[in-house]
Amino acid sequence: MSRSQLEKALENGQGILRLAPAWVPRSFCRPGKRIKLHPDDYYALGLERGGIDERWFASTTQADNGPGTPGDEGLSYVLLDPAGQERILLRDAGDLLQGDLIGLDLWREEGRWPMFSKFFDNAGPLPHHIHQRDEHAARVGMSGKPEMYFFPAQLNNHGGEFPFTFFGLNPETSREQVRAALVAFPRGDNKLLDLSRAYKLVLDTGWDVPPGVLHAPGSLCTYEPQVASDVYAMYQSVLLNGQCVPEDLLWKNAPPEERGNIEYLLEVIDWDQNVDPAFSERHFMRPLPVRPADEMAEHGYCEEWICYRCPVVSAKRLTVKPGRTAVIRDQAAYGLICIQGHGRIGPHALASPTLIRYGEQTDDEFFVSAAAAKAGVTLVNQSQTEDLVILKHFARNPDCPVA
Repeated sequence: MSRSQLEKALENGQGILRLAPAWVPRSFCRPGKRIKLHPDDYYALGLERGGIDERWFASTTQADNGPGTPGDEGLSYVLLDPAGQERILLRDAGDLLQGDLIGLDLWREEGRWPMFSKFFDNAGPLPHHIHQRDEHAARVGMSGKPEMYFFPAQLNNHGGEFPFTFFGLNPETSREQVRAALVAFPRGDNKLLDLSRAYKLVLDTGWDVPPGVLHAPGSLCTYEPQVASDVYAMYQSVLLNGQCVPEDLLWKNAPPEERGNIEYLLEVIDWDQNVDPAFSERHFMRPLPVRPADEMAEHGYCEEWICYRCPVVSAKRLTVKPGRTAVIRDQAAYGLICIQGHGRIGPHALASPTLIRYGEQTDDEFFVSAAAAKAGVTLVNQSQTEDLVILKHFARNPDCPVA
């Protein structure tokens, strides 16, 4: 596809591109079945690939699922016709349009769209694991991964098996205790969670999870804006339900020369943040209104920052009231996912589906160019009874109130 063809599509869409669903399986996870995929399709890729428990948004990052992973797994496609027959990877669209799509400053700094978001939807908890910081991820040619969580009520009609997340380590924890747990990994339950504390997950709130912080996500369906990387390592050997974690995942994304070196695994941990007694105070997030509530209500909408403690990734929740039209301006390009209601966004139909078959296209996900975001995007709620709710994920937004 030529640049001129893509420019024409962007012009026809008033700076807004429609995206196809990007489904991602995980062999070590069990689907919670809250991301609107048809019940018959959660194992559409085969049992050996695992159940589909993630959907990725505005992604230019391939999922790192080991041997047998398709080259486009986790990557978002731009749909250029209503049926979705003509398409191009968002990654390639970014390469063609560069600053005209993601913003000139961001393109100059990054040379790519540097984030994605996802729905993570697991029936039970994940192991206590870690995302490497930049200095450790760089040793295997990857980027460190800050991420944030938000738990939308619309996607959580049930809490799953364990709606609590362990973060970090107890303040009194010693390195020797963690070292002993890592040494014990191949011998059964290494009891790493004995050294941590769990927090009850609250709907419509969120958490900031910097790289280097151990975390064992709970079983709420989670919206996760994050840096464009799929780097991680699992430090817990046996889950609460008895599910075992392969030892290979303990050493995932460790340089080959460090495999077997427990001291390296300890080095990956950001110790000060993990044992911070004020962890909740520094990392918990409640929604923050973008502007005064009465001012927004007068114009028929409510917009809130929901992920804001990370300087390089952020997210908003926008609610347009029934029968109202809102023109919303932002200072940066963004991806979005509609989680409730129906209406229009610019010239496009916008709707949150009830059920999606694997391979079907939807009208719930879009990418808004930097120019369109600054000019203002028109959203129309065509329902007279139901809110229209979208989640918006940004790389760098200069308006983000980083705490």
